[in-house]
Amino acid sequence: MDEKKQARWALILGASSGFGAATARTLAHEGYHICGVHLDRPSTMPDVEQVIADIRATGQEALYFNMNAANAEKRAIVLDELAQRTAEGGTVGVLMHSLAFGTLKPYITANPEEAISQQNMDMTLDVMAHSLVYWTQDLFRRGLLLQGSHIFAMTSAGGRRVYRSYGAVSAAKAALESHIRQLALELGPHGVTANCVEAGVTDTAALRKIPGSEVMVEKALAMNPGGRLTTPDDVARVIATLSRPDLTWLTGDIIRVDGGEGIAS
Repeated sequence: MDEKKQARWALILGASSGFGAATARTLAHEGYHICGVHLDRPSTMPDVEQVIADIRATGQEALYFNMNAANAEKRAIVLDELAQRTAEGGTVGVLMHSLAFGTLKPYITANPEEAISQQNMDMTLDVMAHSLVYWTQDLFRRGLLLQGSHIFAMTSAGGRRVYRSYGAVSAAKAALESHIRQLALELGPHGVTANCVEAGVTDTAALRKIPGSEVMVEKALAMNPGGRLTTPDDVARVIATLSRPDLTWLTGDIIRVDGGEGIAS
């Protein structure tokens, strides 16, 4: 079997920064070609271009799409292209869901215009949770998820904790964890695993958008046995380790990557 027939791809949703970018770089070093989906303005495109350059420097392919990952038509464009790239025997060994695009508004306010709307709520749940199901369905139907493939979805302690203005995102994380359990059940007979990765508090652009994130950082630093925050590279190394095709018996779980932060809180 030639090198092309052995091609392994990682499809990363949210691949331009934070956990997604770090995992793209790490998996490229592990021999994966990277298909990345991201949504960036021109001001942040230099960061995306650097990620792509780092991937290609490893000798792997970087196929990146700047688009709304929750759009069904755009999803079809990505997967059609990926199917062509894998037509001679390749597979998607890793699907990573790391989309952080939601509305941070309270539920109850005196002024209705300041409260979260149905549109806000639906968008947040669709992008940060339900989109995982639709990408997985389409990958499976195209024959791109095979024995030994792995799905990883980024969750957080926010799925079970309460933060001001975080209600919709918290609901999305809880739904994401539920989707992972269901996917683990239904994909188990096919040898495909599905797990959530719960990172500790990590200094990312997504975290800094949360009101009161400074307090979250201070508490994490005070509690973490390791004496520091979690980094995207910490998460990337764990995902790379768990992406071996023969590791098919760890599924349906929430894997904490936090240096012990969760047990100290």
